[in-house]
Amino acid sequence: MTVRQSIVFNGDLGSGKSTVSVEIAKRLNMRRVSVGDLYRQMAQERQMTALQLNLHAELDQAVDGYVDQLQRDIAASGERLVMDSRLAWHFFTDALKVHMITEPTEAARRVLARPSGPAESYTSLEEARAKLRERSESERNRFIVRYGVDKARLRNYDLICDTTRATPEQVIQHVIDVYEGRLGADVLRDGHPLLLLDPARIYPTEEITTLRGLWDSEYVGDVAEAGDEALEPLTIGYTGEYFFVVDGHRRLSAALRSGFPMVPARLVAEVDEPVVGGLGAVDYFTEQARPSLIHDWEAAHGIQLPLPEHALLGGDAVLAGEPGAGA
Repeated sequence: MTVRQSIVFNGDLGSGKSTVSVEIAKRLNMRRVSVGDLYRQMAQERQMTALQLNLHAELDQAVDGYVDQLQRDIAASGERLVMDSRLAWHFFTDALKVHMITEPTEAARRVLARPSGPAESYTSLEEARAKLRERSESERNRFIVRYGVDKARLRNYDLICDTTRATPEQVIQHVIDVYEGRLGADVLRDGHPLLLLDPARIYPTEEITTLRGLWDSEYVGDVAEAGDEALEPLTIGYTGEYFFVVDGHRRLSAALRSGFPMVPARLVAEVDEPVVGGLGAVDYFTEQARPSLIHDWEAAHGIQLPLPEHALLGGDAVLAGEPGAGA
């Protein structure tokens, strides 16, 4: 795989973009440009919060226009650099496009814990989570209306990295390995985005009984010894909110047993894209991910997966192991 010119980062607020991009720029001896810093400076100059500037930018195109032209000029220059920007993936062609995500409460906790400035401050975890979501949705809607692109669509990117449980060093090393072609080259060559997901946030779509005998074998130990980068990528679907495994339950289970914070995967279907037999990702997940199946997976691996709305409203209301199950 040919090493690309630049690395451009975007993603969830609180996902660690700044920490990761700063260190990667140092290690690869590349200049770093942060559009987020520029927006915060603009907000402070206008005596606004970051959210207020986002909402103002929905009405005043001059705010985005200045920053957009700056990014176009940088992209056209051909300089090899690291870009931390919500929209750089739209302007750069010859770049590794990295989208970073994290669990919303964890993101809010991180943002609340870091020093705040006048453009970005919160008084509670609940306020931080709500404001971060509102700010993200404001940006998403603005980009859809103004540019006709959806920043939440995973196929816009080359690499999606879930930082919920991974350390900054783990994320940094994985991104560099992808950039230099040591990780995920086959997935990217096939035109799929490479996913590095937290295995504790991936939903099963098969019964736990399909793993019978797995934990008594040497397989889990072999996976743990080889490490997450040696794991064959899972095949994953995405509803727009939830990741679920289509193929690779044994590998996912072994990764959980091994304590991996990230596992490699390829995206097979997103939202309305078909998984099998013309069934889109949302419909497939709704049909397969029943509450009892999710509960059994949680119990077997010592994790907690929030029940999706369809599971809360569906008819499979009695969880396995609870009174009335199997009656």
